[in-house]
Amino acid sequence: MSDKIKKLIGQEDSFGAGQELRLILQGAVRQALREVVQEEVSGLCGQPYKPTDNGEYFRAGSAPSSVYVQGKRERMPRPRVRQRTAQGVQEVVLQSWKAAQDPAQWEDSVMRAVLCGVSSRDVACLSAEEALGQSKASVSRLWQKKASVLVEEVQQSDLLGFDLLVLMVDAVVLGKNLVATVALGINTRGYKKVLGFRIGGSENKEVCKDLLSNLQRRGLQKKPGRRLLAVLDGSEALRGAVMAHYPDTLVQRCLVHKERNVRGYLSKRHWAELAALFKKLRQGQGEKEAEAAAEALRAFLKDKNAQARESFEEAGEDLLRLFELNVPNTLHRTLLSTNCIENVFKNLRRHIGRVCRWHRETDQADRWMASGLKLAETGFRRIVGHGDLEKLKQALEKSEANRQAA
Repeated sequence: MSDKIKKLIGQEDSFGAGQELRLILQGAVRQALREVVQEEVSGLCGQPYKPTDNGEYFRAGSAPSSVYVQGKRERMPRPRVRQRTAQGVQEVVLQSWKAAQDPAQWEDSVMRAVLCGVSSRDVACLSAEEALGQSKASVSRLWQKKASVLVEEVQQSDLLGFDLLVLMVDAVVLGKNLVATVALGINTRGYKKVLGFRIGGSENKEVCKDLLSNLQRRGLQKKPGRRLLAVLDGSEALRGAVMAHYPDTLVQRCLVHKERNVRGYLSKRHWAELAALFKKLRQGQGEKEAEAAAEALRAFLKDKNAQARESFEEAGEDLLRLFELNVPNTLHRTLLSTNCIENVFKNLRRHIGRVCRWHRETDQADRWMASGLKLAETGFRRIVGHGDLEKLKQALEKSEANRQAA
């Protein structure tokens, strides 16, 4: 690692350092490409000023041209090589240069641009070279073709090998009477995956059941001898659909949603104390500490507002399901809220924010959903506390054994 890169990594201005670091890396890619091309030229013609003995190939200067560097078309002089044959002298096509001009690279660059929110009308603003010869209509056709492939990938991919441990299901509003229900899974190694989605007129049980049925057809199954943990936001429709497909599932209510709901019934002067009590609950280790924290919340709400107390009690046993498993509280940050799927929706909203009008009679919404979800998935990392997932797995297996023995 160069001293300049080390210095950049240590800078406090991460945005400025990131931009400069990207420029350094792009320059390194360009330099690497030049070296690869020159190596091919030297392999054919010999080192500069030291031609090969047979003299079959020889350098012939350079010509103006361009290549794709990290998806961007850039001007770069093309070394020319010629070959002496019985029919005369002919131009040699350099394979390294040909690879750098692969048209598939252009398609991928346009796809990335659209996924990042660049409309087909604005594609010419990416760079004059990159958009050369591409009309708005051709870009739109390319976008539809690529996005349709993504729809197939998200909705029909094989899930048989995904060892599901935690399921999250939530819905996001796309427009008036247009709601997408999304399922996200976490496997035993801590990796997240968008499992699928369904688009309907509202967040309802039938749409969610259709989504879960599709997941089962594609091979997503609860492992025998182990219960499933589902983290939900409190929607009765989603809970009902999950329990219909996985009857023995342990449901953990999202504490972030629950705190938000309770806070809505309280005066602002009580918000700080409420937040502190919920924080203590989330940080509790094991069932006993969680019950003590929940009791403190009940005592706090007792003389504040009857509706706030009812909202807190409404969650019932689902409020402390994860604590009952007595797993390390390192998992609480991820599994006591639906933030994993909410973060997906945050990226998704940024992506679909450019859509001015939804055409329900077409698959437009499916294409935008699939592309947005795949874009969000590129930023997935293993969950916080993934090293303790084995303990969660064992706890869910023990819970299943106790259920069967009862």
